[in-house]
Amino acid sequence: MGISDANFTNSPSPAAIWSQVDSMHAQVTLSGVVNVYSLAGVWTDIRQKQSLWLGQGNAQGHSLIFDASKVSSLDGSAFAFLIDVEEAQKKSGGQFEIQGLDPKYQPLLGEFDPIQNLFPVPIQKQKQNFVVSTGMAAQNLIDDARGLIAFIGHLSADLFWSIRHINQVRWGDFVNAAVEAGIAALPIVGLVAFLIGVILSFQAAIGMQQFGAVSFVGPLAALGIVREMGPLITAILLAGRSSAAFAAEIGTMTVNSEVDALVTGGLSPIRFLVVPRVLAGILVAPILTLFADIVSIFSSMLTMQIYGIPFINFYNGMLSAVDVEDVLSGLIKATLFGVVVSAMGCLRGMQTGTGAAAVGISATRAVVSSIVMIVLVDGIFAYISYRTGF
Repeated sequence: MGISDANFTNSPSPAAIWSQVDSMHAQVTLSGVVNVYSLAGVWTDIRQKQSLWLGQGNAQGHSLIFDASKVSSLDGSAFAFLIDVEEAQKKSGGQFEIQGLDPKYQPLLGEFDPIQNLFPVPIQKQKQNFVVSTGMAAQNLIDDARGLIAFIGHLSADLFWSIRHINQVRWGDFVNAAVEAGIAALPIVGLVAFLIGVILSFQAAIGMQQFGAVSFVGPLAALGIVREMGPLITAILLAGRSSAAFAAEIGTMTVNSEVDALVTGGLSPIRFLVVPRVLAGILVAPILTLFADIVSIFSSMLTMQIYGIPFINFYNGMLSAVDVEDVLSGLIKATLFGVVVSAMGCLRGMQTGTGAAAVGISATRAVVSSIVMIVLVDGIFAYISYRTGF
């Protein structure tokens, strides 16, 4: 049967016309100028008719002919249209043929042959079983631990180098990192420390009030703040703020191959980038911790006014419970936290991969790794304090 369906567009003569000769044979006739404008009204319509035609009977016996003998000019969109129709035809198992195409277009058409290369089959990753997943996780953990140990060794050696060669340390970067991680962090550290002091005092007073021992809340809160809460809260804030910033800065340099350029120029990336930031962390962490201790104790003192504890009683009780050894213990712990936070941020920054999301991933890993290491160091320090009484 010879049924011809014409596609009407705004132009008087359509650029492509679908003709169905019989149930197994069809033809698309191209004519005139075939470009993105002339195909706009017929591309979708012809593809729909092709899909309906291929759905009738056995698709493997369907034969489609592209007649390009009446074409005056083609552009890239015409070849895209041709490839789209041909891919649908071959995907269903049918036959496809081009007739009458001007020989000058044959080299361009040959650039897209075979069209299977334009439509690669998506590769499905095989699901890994539990044993393989566990082994890969263990291997990644071992590799990460190995890299961490190597980094600690390099950093320790370069820190000793910085003591022997003070004039060669990049003090400009040290000052910038100290200002960014220290002075700029004072508002958030002060706010969180104030709230910690208030919450800790309120929660302790609720329990102590049942035993008539509200007067002991101040000394206990001050001791907990100085030895534990002050260094820990400050370290966590530095991990979320400064460690991520260090990882993002060095990670961006890694993505832009600036770290590789340092190595090519004979400069040590650890001495050039890491040492100033670690020294800044060593300096600002105890200072921020001392600031957090003062603010928290002051807020605790204000909170205890609600329970009728005068300032002088709070002050005398704090002096009886907290001594210089407790303050030094907290500051030493804060110094270790400063080393951990700054070093982990620099390490994750130097481990940054490639791609647009690499820097964000490194910043996230820096925060997570810093918090894990903070908890680990805190646990080790608590055990040492228990054994030594310091």
